[in-house]
Amino acid sequence: MKKYYFTSESVTEGHPDKLCDSISDAVLDECLKQDENSRVAIETFATNDTITIAGQLTTNAQVDIEKIVRARIKEIGFDNKETDIDYRTCKILIDITKQSPDIALGVDIGGAGDQGIMFGYACDETESYMPYAIDMAHKLSKRLTEVRKAGIVPFIRPDGKTQVTVEYDGDAPKRIETILVSTQHLDSVSTEQVREAVIKNVIKAVIPQNMIDEKTKIYINPTGRFVIGGPLGDTGLTGRKIIVDTYGGYARHGGGAFSGKDASKVDRSAAYMLRHIAKNIVANGYAKKCEIQVAYAIGIKEPLSICVDTFGTGNIAEEQLAQIIKNKFDLTPAGIIKYLNLKQPIYSETTNYGHFGKENLPWEKIIKM
Repeated sequence: MKKYYFTSESVTEGHPDKLCDSISDAVLDECLKQDENSRVAIETFATNDTITIAGQLTTNAQVDIEKIVRARIKEIGFDNKETDIDYRTCKILIDITKQSPDIALGVDIGGAGDQGIMFGYACDETESYMPYAIDMAHKLSKRLTEVRKAGIVPFIRPDGKTQVTVEYDGDAPKRIETILVSTQHLDSVSTEQVREAVIKNVIKAVIPQNMIDEKTKIYINPTGRFVIGGPLGDTGLTGRKIIVDTYGGYARHGGGAFSGKDASKVDRSAAYMLRHIAKNIVANGYAKKCEIQVAYAIGIKEPLSICVDTFGTGNIAEEQLAQIIKNKFDLTPAGIIKYLNLKQPIYSETTNYGHFGKENLPWEKIIKM
């Protein structure tokens, strides 16, 4: 059995890139609440105390974008312009047009809104059918936010990152080699205070004890200080955390981001559908792990290709699995939207801690195949 190490990272909702993803998805959801046929492609850029929202909207919805932006920043917890950004006083710039009529030509007839390749993946390493490293990294990031908002650790701020390195024995996670947590904090607390609080209230609350041993390395704020955060510490941009959003680098990625895009964009909808299919291939016992790729052309309804890889763990031939997929699932953009009910305003639920592995989302449903 081969021994190797694999690392994945996650970020909190206060990370500047995730702040931008959250704003973009909040605008999308508000449009869909009022007009389910909204065409949305919103990008957000954050730097210092300025938020810029740009992109394309074709909708009958009446949306107060500035109100949405300030509410989202407040909900995340940014209220100090000296250390991150203040929802009450930050500048908001808006530059939005309608969808290009050239793109609309293909989408209006049910075709894909762009060319591209998309991937879906699942494995049996965790109950969520996600790779172990990204599953743990997301749980740590989510817990950081929970203890902050609940007042359990009142001196940490919204920005933060986690990283987990897992030692594998063959295909099985054996132990955790390294845990890294970086969290923004108040200037008044010491590194040791942050370290003690994070180990007690975050790491010990999340990581199974049988996966940690005396050789496990734990790093908390390794630079010794993390006071300046959010857009004041680093610029943020929608769609820059695509590996965090998917499988932590354990599976391939087609390159298209998710947040701020309605379901007519196959970058998002097809990736969700492929996750659904891959998860059900594993859940139904056809393989221990599965990755699926499809390719689309702008304005064309059917995918150009379907590729299934079970990495030698399958019980039936991959060609047969590909045929089962073709027979059972409608992979046209319209078919995906109808099957997963993707015109509903659910996208803010996806923004943080991964778009996959959350049981309440429609693409995570297990069916009989």
